[in-house]
Amino acid sequence: MNFGTYLRNLIAAKEKRAKEIRQQIKDATTADEVRALGETLNAVLDELTEAKKQLEKLDKQGDNGNGNGDDDGNGGDNGNGDEGRSGGIPAGAEFRGGNPLASYGLMQPQQRAAADPYATMEYRQAFKAYVQKGTAIPAELRAGGDTGTTVAADIGAIIPTTIMTEFIKDVSKVYGQIYSKVRKLNVKGGVKFPISKLKANFKWITEAKVSEKQKAGDIKDYIEFSYNIGEIRVAQTLLSQVVSLDIFENEIVRIMTEAYVEAMDKGIISGTGSGQLLGITEDDRVTNVVEMTEAELSDWTAWRKKLFAKIPLAKRGQGEFIFTSATVEGCLLTIKDANNRPIFKEATELTIGEAATAGTFYGRTVTLVEPDVVADYDTATAGDVIGIYWVPSDYAINTNMEFGIKRYFDEDTNEWINKLLVIVDGKILDTSGCYIIKKK
Repeated sequence: MNFGTYLRNLIAAKEKRAKEIRQQIKDATTADEVRALGETLNAVLDELTEAKKQLEKLDKQGDNGNGNGDDDGNGGDNGNGDEGRSGGIPAGAEFRGGNPLASYGLMQPQQRAAADPYATMEYRQAFKAYVQKGTAIPAELRAGGDTGTTVAADIGAIIPTTIMTEFIKDVSKVYGQIYSKVRKLNVKGGVKFPISKLKANFKWITEAKVSEKQKAGDIKDYIEFSYNIGEIRVAQTLLSQVVSLDIFENEIVRIMTEAYVEAMDKGIISGTGSGQLLGITEDDRVTNVVEMTEAELSDWTAWRKKLFAKIPLAKRGQGEFIFTSATVEGCLLTIKDANNRPIFKEATELTIGEAATAGTFYGRTVTLVEPDVVADYDTATAGDVIGIYWVPSDYAINTNMEFGIKRYFDEDTNEWINKLLVIVDGKILDTSGCYIIKKK
């Protein structure tokens, strides 16, 4: 058997073994069993990867592994039970146990010249050990000794790029119904964004005289993003039970996504702006306020006069509503005429299904949210926000989406806590199309 054939047989055997272990992991009933099988699977996959690399090297060299010593008597069996170095399988090389590739002297230290140091397998494994056991990440894996982002030294160990890629994919979907609609930026803090409209005047010209160059309108208003640090806390008991690297990374992504988009949805609406996002309802620049009584809320003519008649032409056809389901069910779906007949559908084009979390109101999209985002009309007190009309793209979230993680021991619960940290800020850029609807 030549070396190339041996490698192909070895690859087939390892792939079969890996498939068997994966099935055993699925059938496992205890965390200890999953942990043990995960370690075995990682070892098999490492051997499989190395075998494929060696086979690829042989194929590129055009070497079938026979060398010169199979049949000429010089490189074959020397009578002492040893095969020649130039070909054949060394005595004692087996499929089971040990690492037969080392017998050939071909197994070199694994090299990964990845452009991103946080995407290498070495860093991913080191990060997993840091989260689960507190093992410090080696300095050589930290991009030249970098211990975190250059913005905040206390951000902690950088989360691997592979995890962040999946995280960004997830938060780009519809997990956060509000967050998924706003504008996403990645700029340095302290940058001033002009938000006033630019104007130029039209002037008639004659054949003898051309128009003077027009200057843009004066830029008076601006917005500036800060370096706010948000955190997600995860108990060690959850992540410490995960053995497989893939499962560990998937679990991190799931936890981060759920916590992040929930915080973003609330922050966009009601963030205080002090060390966190500045929410629409807390921004002093949002001065468009519509106050409605219960009778007006259920009167389609009041909606036309008090809200839609005031929307600037530049914002018409772009806005959306945010309400709770209780407000929609109790106030909007009960709009009726003088004879107590329901007219909400023909009057307001209100279409929200029984199981839906969104619909339309006067042709505008309605996003339903929980009462901790905006209040239900029936339970709200005078002055409470019970709805919002806005243009989602007028609000901007600014973040580099670079999460770090730090570990600390909680003396109250006697367990290690993993604290995921990220720099993020958010503000509304253009307030002209945003209206706060309050209970009168």
